[in-house]
Amino acid sequence: MLEIKKSEKTVYRGQEYDLGSIARTKITIVASNESVDEIINAILCSARTGEIGDGKIFISPIEQAIRIRSGERDITAL
Repeated sequence: MLEIKKSEKTVYRGQEYDLGSIARTKITIVASNESVDEIINAILCSARTGEIGDGKIFISPIEQAIRIRSGERDITAL
């Protein structure tokens, strides 16, 4: 049986938006703690339109980085 999936919709300020039609891009950045605020400000200045779909920024700690090829760890792996 073929199942047709309905796209997700939301209402914002009285206008209905089809969230399935919004193009999405995921960007992953690994940076030192000292650079985080500068990176956030750069993203906000260049990506903010004030419209639905501007996106979100999530900040998570990276416990450890390991380069598989050489076995280097942490900052030297970056």
